[in-house]
Amino acid sequence: MYFRCLSVIAVLGSALQAGPETLRVCASTDNLPYSNQKAEGFENRIAGWIAQDLHLKLDYRWTEARKALGENGLDPEICDAMIGVPTGLPSVWTSKPYYRSSYVFVVRKDHKAHFESLADPELEQARIGIHIVDDSYAPPATFLARRGLAANLVGFSLFGDGRETNAPARLIEAVAHGDVDVAIVWGPIAGYFAQKSAQPLEIAPVSPQEFLGIPFGFSISVAVSKGREALGSEIDNVLQRRCGAIRTLLHTYGVPTVSGDVSPCENPSQSSSAASSFRH
Repeated sequence: MYFRCLSVIAVLGSALQAGPETLRVCASTDNLPYSNQKAEGFENRIAGWIAQDLHLKLDYRWTEARKALGENGLDPEICDAMIGVPTGLPSVWTSKPYYRSSYVFVVRKDHKAHFESLADPELEQARIGIHIVDDSYAPPATFLARRGLAANLVGFSLFGDGRETNAPARLIEAVAHGDVDVAIVWGPIAGYFAQKSAQPLEIAPVSPQEFLGIPFGFSISVAVSKGREALGSEIDNVLQRRCGAIRTLLHTYGVPTVSGDVSPCENPSQSSSAASSFRH
């Protein structure tokens, strides 16, 4: 998720002035399960609900997911909101979280080992697939490197070569084909592409959920520019009203959730049991 959360916008082309009846949303063109230009992602759906409930016309400002959200946050001259950023990101105002997920293990159901802990001794004999971006591995690799398992890691580019679609799926496909024994993947990516696999796959959350101050789980919100708190409050109200639909949407897309911050779309009474129902 580190890369999903921190590698989210680089606007293509100059921005046009938008009217007051428009909600401009920064979104990625080829980034399922989140968004694409065909509006097939679950973040496309959430953006549509927000615009509909606020009686605004939805205007996408298409972006390239590999570029980082800048320290200055969202440019108010370009977009009003972005769906799917880590709650509390300092450079922007963020809504209450509407789900929380974590990195997960992905294995074939017929594999002899089923992992739950990054400290599992069986990982010492495993080929471990993990996403990389800009020559850096996803955060759980830090834990594995401390265990002396750097040589076990097999890197897969999160964004591919720029010419392929659904590049994150290559890692899930590698598990299905037996090219790696296990993958460690950000939950929404794992759940979405695993449920599309012809080879039955199983996912389970990694533990621990944090190491050396590096989190492996994140709560997710909608972001607006600082100074646009009034818009943010309206978005919070939409998320509250739509929480049942959002829960159903996430389930449909295979997004695994874990307990954590009580969000507008999380039942507090179910929070403690969320992890136990995580395994697919």
